[in-house]
Amino acid sequence: MATDSATTTQLHGRSTELDAETGLEVDAALAGLDALDIPTAQRRPFAARAWAATWPKIGALVLFLLLWQVVVWSGWKPSYVLPGPGKALSEFGSRLGTSHFWDALARTLVRALEGYALAVVIGVVVGVAVSRSTILRTAVGSFITALQTMPSIVWFPLAILLFKLSESAITFVVVLGAAPSVANGVIYGVDYVPPLLVRVGRSMGARGFSLYRYVVAPAALPSVLAGLKQGWAFAWRSLMAGELLVIVPGHPSVGADLQNSRELLDTVGVMASMITIFVIGVIVDATFNTADQRMRVRRGLVAEGTSAVRAARGNRGRGLAGGGIEPGGGVGDGAAPDLPADAGAGGADGGHSGGGG
Repeated sequence: MATDSATTTQLHGRSTELDAETGLEVDAALAGLDALDIPTAQRRPFAARAWAATWPKIGALVLFLLLWQVVVWSGWKPSYVLPGPGKALSEFGSRLGTSHFWDALARTLVRALEGYALAVVIGVVVGVAVSRSTILRTAVGSFITALQTMPSIVWFPLAILLFKLSESAITFVVVLGAAPSVANGVIYGVDYVPPLLVRVGRSMGARGFSLYRYVVAPAALPSVLAGLKQGWAFAWRSLMAGELLVIVPGHPSVGADLQNSRELLDTVGVMASMITIFVIGVIVDATFNTADQRMRVRRGLVAEGTSAVRAARGNRGRGLAGGGIEPGGGVGDGAAPDLPADAGAGGADGGHSGGGG
């Protein structure tokens, strides 16, 4: 009887070991199958990615300059009215070496940032208030869109009457041009938050500010970012119009240089100022695009950025190298891969993890 009991114990222990090994092998095999379903595009070197993002812009710029030069060669306008790109770029390059250019550029950027920052604060506050209150939405919701559609130039007569030819007049118009776009971005972002996310947040104990902080704000962030980008575009356009109309004595600016060149019939100088405005717009747009790309990576909308892809790529490498998963599809003797806790959270990253950003 003792011998039979010992034998039974040994068989039971062996069975347990086999079950454990079989479970590990099944887990490893399933992890490998899951990895096959996830796009694991190889991350290219930084130089290759930078070139891939740059050469289309360079090609478009070269094509534009070529078309510009062809129009000049056609004789449509005299060269003193429409100079070629070579003269304009040469004048732009020569301005880069002068202190006046950098003083004017600094003044313009300070005006833009101050007006835009004030517009963002006002737009966010108004957007949140309108999105939370049905009465406010009914009362002023359509007014915000009406303000957004008004050309910024129509505000300058009122701004000059209120603030004279001063910095405040320019800031007033910049804020009125940008704040409605920011407010609409917040309103539409909150409106399109899935109700399921709100219910899940409440079921997990989020109330009041916590609900907005961890659920509503991350879900509305894409629309808010689009509103911020559009708000900057309106702010920049309003600022350029303001600097053309409101020239403050002793305060050089890019717009003032553009107006002075026009009054002096200096077409080359006009083109150089326009190139300056265009370059600033491209740089700011690239900044917004970088922020948008990082947000998409964080939310799992780009294959290389999801935690599931990173985990699958790492586990696949360890399985092939360490014997966990055979290249031919068999399962080796390696231990089951250790999946991180957030391996399956790629799709939900935007709803919950995004709140940490």
